[in-house]
Amino acid sequence: MAEQYEFESICPYNDQEAVEALGKVANHPSVLAISGYLFPDEPVTYLRNALKSVRSIDEFQEIVMNRAVSTCMEKTVHNFSYDGISYIKGIQGKFLLMSNHRDIILDPAITQVVLFRNGIPMTEICVGDNLIKQSKTVEYLLRSNRMIKVIRGISARELYLSSKVLSSYIRTTITSGKSSIWLAQRQGRTKDGIDTTEQGLLKMLDMSGTKTFQENFMDLNIVPLSISYEYEPCDIRKAREILISRTEKYVKGHHEDMHSIAMGIRQKKGDVHLNIGLPLTWEEVEMASKCDKNDRYQEIRHAVDKRVIAGYHLWKTNYIAYDLLEGRSKYSDLYTKEDVEAFQHYTEHQLDKVERRLDRDELRRIFLGIYGNPVASKERLASGEPLR
Repeated sequence: MAEQYEFESICPYNDQEAVEALGKVANHPSVLAISGYLFPDEPVTYLRNALKSVRSIDEFQEIVMNRAVSTCMEKTVHNFSYDGISYIKGIQGKFLLMSNHRDIILDPAITQVVLFRNGIPMTEICVGDNLIKQSKTVEYLLRSNRMIKVIRGISARELYLSSKVLSSYIRTTITSGKSSIWLAQRQGRTKDGIDTTEQGLLKMLDMSGTKTFQENFMDLNIVPLSISYEYEPCDIRKAREILISRTEKYVKGHHEDMHSIAMGIRQKKGDVHLNIGLPLTWEEVEMASKCDKNDRYQEIRHAVDKRVIAGYHLWKTNYIAYDLLEGRSKYSDLYTKEDVEAFQHYTEHQLDKVERRLDRDELRRIFLGIYGNPVASKERLASGEPLR
């Protein structure tokens, strides 16, 4: 195990560091405008005063973050639901939430709200360092909100060393009882609507284990999690990136991640559902341990993927997109003609937001795939076909 000092470059702030950082954020010129949006019933100085007055991370998350995320949900989510909370309450010790990843900030943020509402301590959150590189203010906020820094864009050798530290930090944090952790099942958001776990992520988690394969994974208490949006955050941005990437290396624009965060927060999402799945069982991990080395991780990956896909809630938008792509009406009993017209209008409106030079027909197919692919994943799961 790495010594505590080795974690200093990636671990969240402690209470003292957070108080100091949030005091700096309070003086940012945008704070008053943000306060008016997030806390409309409070004086315009509410957020500034709150940031200056908090004395711990718990206090910051309760007074500021929980209220802020709840307000965003009230403004942009029609109906919110969740299930499976009993699985977490039944765990002895801390756990690792392994979630599908559709929105940069909202996926873990909404998860924290659910935990808070159920009296469960909020988790630390693994976040790519590409976000904090763009703004010191963002770094202050994220690291004060229990962010674990995941370093990206480095050489293979550096990545190996960084992964060892990250793996050790995650294991130490969970097994010591310090905190549970939220981790996306893959690096970066799912852009095509297909939720899959990266095998390399599982190898990273196993790097710090000193026991048997089964014990190493069972010690982490892995809980698969699915979040389902009726209207996919940043859907047109994702479709655009996929299309451009087919012919050239996609290069993110300056502050593109920050723009995506803002869009994800403001965009109407329709209904949203969060499913907390059954934790990985000893039997599943034991079965994986009997496979060859790489196949072991594949078995764990498939176990997580099955839970994530099974927990994904399908909306009318998913069924409509699937049928439009397939050119048939397989699921027509689940929506109306008016629903189709509304979704097609929404689709064309979103397509109008990108450059005219892009192939509109292909862009439309990709866009519909973002919504239709979860239906195809559910079908493969139900039929017993291999998942991607």
